[in-house]
Amino acid sequence: MDDGIILIDKPAGMTSFGVVARIRRVLSKKQGKKVKVGHTGTLDPFATGLMILVIGCECKNAGTYSKLDKVYEATICLGQTSTTGDIEGEISIYSDKVPTLAEVKKAVRKFTGQINQYPPIYSAIKIDGQRAYKLARQGKQIDMPKRQVTIYSLEIIDYKYPDLVIRTRVSSGTYIRSLAEDIGKALGTGAYCSQLRRLQISQWSVANAQKLSDFGIID
Repeated sequence: MDDGIILIDKPAGMTSFGVVARIRRVLSKKQGKKVKVGHTGTLDPFATGLMILVIGCECKNAGTYSKLDKVYEATICLGQTSTTGDIEGEISIYSDKVPTLAEVKKAVRKFTGQINQYPPIYSAIKIDGQRAYKLARQGKQIDMPKRQVTIYSLEIIDYKYPDLVIRTRVSSGTYIRSLAEDIGKALGTGAYCSQLRRLQISQWSVANAQKLSDFGIID
């Protein structure tokens, strides 16, 4: 492939840049020349699911893909919080309150439509020219700018305390880790995102994506 896109089902435990580097290495070796490869929006290392990689001249259109709506399935762990909003942070017990399903449904309904959201401090957003996560790791105080995002739909798939499983379609720029934390605040339980999978980007589905093993990549 000289130009175009590749759909990849990212495994857990790998950065988005790691996926790009591995695919670039394979394609460059196959074509006998360096192939330009980029991604169109990061997935956190703990997350899995759909990534659209752009190849060759298509790299110039990466920004167009990154602005598309996305569908995620997430498991939210209630009763605990995380310094990063996910399983990679320091986990702390927050509350032993066990919300009823009716209470969970009521809380979740608050987060559909246009909402204001604070991105996680451990994110790739730039603050004064530096990535927020780098500043956070240095222990610096960060004032994250609030942003308006759109939650088009938010469905409860399963609820067995402490795990709440949701499926949601969101606008570009929405952080599911922040959504999980906000739901925990609304319930008074605290919460973090323990599992996250991107199912869809606009019309592209993870069901049609290739795995890294399809490219002979085993790590």
